[in-house]
Amino acid sequence: MNYAQESLKLHRQWKGKLEVTPRAQVTDKTALSLAYTPGVAQPCLEIQKDINESYNLTRRWNTVAVVTDGTAVLGLGDIGPEAGMPVMEGKCVLFKAFGGVDAIPLCVRSKDADEIADCIALLAGSFGGVNLEDISAPRCFEIERKLKEKCDIPIFHDDQHGTAVVCLAAVINALKIVGKSMKDCTIVICGAGAAGVAIAKLLHKIGVKDQLLVDRHGIVTVEKADNPAKKEIAQITNVNNREGTLADSMVGADIFIGVSAPNIVTQDMVKSMNRDGIVMAMSNPTPEIMPDLALNAGAAVVGTGRSDFPNQIKNVLAFPGIFRGALDVRASDINDEMKIAAAYALAQIIPDGELTADYVLPEAFDERVGPAVAAAVAKAARETGVARI
Repeated sequence: MNYAQESLKLHRQWKGKLEVTPRAQVTDKTALSLAYTPGVAQPCLEIQKDINESYNLTRRWNTVAVVTDGTAVLGLGDIGPEAGMPVMEGKCVLFKAFGGVDAIPLCVRSKDADEIADCIALLAGSFGGVNLEDISAPRCFEIERKLKEKCDIPIFHDDQHGTAVVCLAAVINALKIVGKSMKDCTIVICGAGAAGVAIAKLLHKIGVKDQLLVDRHGIVTVEKADNPAKKEIAQITNVNNREGTLADSMVGADIFIGVSAPNIVTQDMVKSMNRDGIVMAMSNPTPEIMPDLALNAGAAVVGTGRSDFPNQIKNVLAFPGIFRGALDVRASDINDEMKIAAAYALAQIIPDGELTADYVLPEAFDERVGPAVAAAVAKAARETGVARI
């Protein structure tokens, strides 16, 4: 199938992948008076007295904003907010299909971090959470930080944290296969954008000490970092202040995680890794190294972002369940503990006896995924004090 042509044909037929369907049926004068005026005044007054009633008397409790500025849409780059709308609609469909969450696409005509943060913060009373999507680094870090300061609902940049959660789950199970401990591993992350930085932070949070972040210029150091986000992450990754190329970084590494560019890892680089290396080459559509080449060079487990290879690392395994769990307990934040809980819940869906080098992550349509992730996230939210019900 030519997916591009067939998808375009369907999009012309659909004229949008979303529509509004009322839950209140207005079929006669009485129904109209209850759903709208004069009856609707009473729930308005109840919310005026207690704003938390907005979660009980409106659909806010189950509604998420999916926000982009169109600057980093899939692999297409800065194509603008309107051009990003088909992706945002698709994301909303996935929210509903895999998490039962209502999601609304919001495509903002600005590249100014303050404007975007102010815009979303002013709309936050309409939503139970905000999913930031396809916003380029390093502005995405700033926008998320500002929104977390301004809002009392969960702010979650999926390109960062969704990727980090699923990647962590894959690594957890891959390490079981090779018999290594996470804390004893040397990890190389290639790509210092949104996903790479988030992966590094989550790994640091669970106790990984020896990791290197690599960008197009080589190993990221505090002195040579070209933006504040890289400078900050270099302080917790490159603890020995190493310098060098991607090839240098991979010598003796146990795990390679790629969120960068196609075909930049060679077989010789994989051969230079430690015994039973793990390679998660997630550049899409073309990975940093093709799975067959990595396996032939000695990698024990290989994952990619593609559906036509084993071990696809796909965010749909994480974000629907994460938001489902956060909304169910009316969380004020999605914190690191909730993300880590999601990753372990996702990994544990596959029993140890069923793990193989080609099966370290469940499939997207595995019906166990959403409920398991949601339950783990809700539990972590309660334990860390961000749950409000």
